[in-house]
Amino acid sequence: MTSSKPHALAQVQASIAEAEIRAGRPAGSVTLVAVSKTQPWETVAPVLEAGQRVFGENRVQEAMERWSDRREGLELRLIGPLQTNKAREAVGFFDVIETLDREKLARVLADEIQRAGQAPRLYVQVNIGEEAQKAGIAPAEADGFIAACREAYGLTVEGLMCIPPVDQDPAPHFAALRAIAERNGVGKLSMGMSEDFETAIAEGATSVRVGSAIFGSRAYQTT
Repeated sequence: MTSSKPHALAQVQASIAEAEIRAGRPAGSVTLVAVSKTQPWETVAPVLEAGQRVFGENRVQEAMERWSDRREGLELRLIGPLQTNKAREAVGFFDVIETLDREKLARVLADEIQRAGQAPRLYVQVNIGEEAQKAGIAPAEADGFIAACREAYGLTVEGLMCIPPVDQDPAPHFAALRAIAERNGVGKLSMGMSEDFETAIAEGATSVRVGSAIFGSRAYQTT
C-alpha cells in the first residue's frame, strides 16, 4: 500500500509544475507542503524517502514526537491552531508558524522569540470566508492586525494563510488574500489544498498544503 505514496507525490509535483507553467510563473516558485498530520509513520516514511522535505503538522506535540529524531534537513510548518501555552515549544521546533491569528498569540510569540533568540517565519491566518467555525483574523481586520504584529510586537510577517469555504469557488477567496498581502507588503501566500491547489497557484500561491492527494484519506483516531 505504501508503495503508491511516492507515485502520488510525483503526480502532485507534476501538477504543480504544470500549474506554474499555465500561470506564467517560474518553475519551482511554489513550495509543496506535504500535510502529514494524523498520518501513521508507515504512510509518511515513503514520501520522506522519495525526497519530500517540507511537511505540515497540526499539533505541536504530535509533530515533536514524529520528527524530533528525524529533524535534519527538513522544513516543518505548523498549520494548525497554536495555543499560547505551546508557543515556547513551537518557536523552538518549527521553521514556519502559519497560524498567527490573534493579538494575545502575537504578544506571546514575541516574548518567546526574544527569549529564544530565534524566530520561526510567521504567517497570519486570515478567515477569508468569515466562517464562524474557523480560526483566523477577519479580512476587514487583517491590515490592522498585520500592522500591530510589526509595530507593537516587532514581528516579521512573512506570509498569509487561508482555508476558503469548501462549498464555494475558492478563486475569489484566494484573490482576496492576495490583495491583502499586496497592500501590506507581504510576499508569501500559503493557500490551496488537495482539491484546489492548481487554482491557488493561478491566484498567486507560493506554497500549497497537500495531504490526501499524497497520503490518502486520514484515519482519525477516536478516544
